[in-house]
Amino acid sequence: MSEHRPTRRSVLKAAGGAWAAMALGGGSVLAAASPASAVGDGHGLRIVDRLESDPRMRHYRFRTAAIGWDPGVNVLLPDGYHTSGRRYPVLYLFHGGLGDFTAFDRPPLNIRAWTAGKPIIVVMPDGGKAGWYSNPVSSLAGPRNWEHFHIEQLIRWVDDNFRTYAECAGRAVSGFSMGGFGALKYAAKHGGHFASVSSHSGPASLRRDDSAVIRWANVSSAAVELGGGTVYGVPWDQNRISADNPVQRIESYRDKRVFLVAGASPDPANPFDTLNEVHVLGGQREFRGLLDRAGIAHEWHERPGGHHVREDLFIHDLNGIIGRLRKA
Repeated sequence: MSEHRPTRRSVLKAAGGAWAAMALGGGSVLAAASPASAVGDGHGLRIVDRLESDPRMRHYRFRTAAIGWDPGVNVLLPDGYHTSGRRYPVLYLFHGGLGDFTAFDRPPLNIRAWTAGKPIIVVMPDGGKAGWYSNPVSSLAGPRNWEHFHIEQLIRWVDDNFRTYAECAGRAVSGFSMGGFGALKYAAKHGGHFASVSSHSGPASLRRDDSAVIRWANVSSAAVELGGGTVYGVPWDQNRISADNPVQRIESYRDKRVFLVAGASPDPANPFDTLNEVHVLGGQREFRGLLDRAGIAHEWHERPGGHHVREDLFIHDLNGIIGRLRKA
């Protein structure tokens, strides 16, 4: 199905009007917003489109009550999957804001080349243009329950349809930007699912810098995802924020592999670079300090530059993920 693909300029323009009403976390602009639609139990997925002709990359589009449109998922299989008869570990890989399930399969990213010869399945689902890997407090655009879709439906479907290890030791979660936040969030809230978590330029602290990430999550989701609804509500749902906030869930990362990347020199001429990476860097440093004090092992990298995926660190991370998970 066709979708409107908002640009960064359109997001900033649309967000500008919403920011004044929502940035303080109060007011009544969304008082009439209805709660996000509930979803049923079980897989609840029906394939409405599929493409399986490529020996490695499989494409699916699902109908689900969790999402008001048909989200797509790419499943990248390892070389030799069809003849090996082996089971494989799985990496769930999440795109950033304004992206979609094809993000890691389009230039400048090249997930097929990065995974060539590596014994791992990579699952890349839609997460909404500004879905924040959440079940939102409110939506005026139909259901957008991304957390439910990924955790309660997609993981079960993948384990039922591919030769995986259906256990924590067989799964990793990673992502870029908004997807890096989603990875950290899922690893904490649903820790029994993932043995490794990686965040490439993803925020790790929601309340720091005058709650800048919360404000941006609400404004961006209202502008391009939820038709005026928000992820965290107006006024903010403080309990939900605490449940999602990586720096408040430090013990959840104990005994997991944790990998963090942040850009140390955002481009001041690039508003999205500044908006994102400044808060990413500060939040990851706060997160790392808390992990250090708790004695929780983690690997971190700060590199020159701003808000983008660094190929060498992604491949280094991927090798670490394969080393940590159950072997094929």
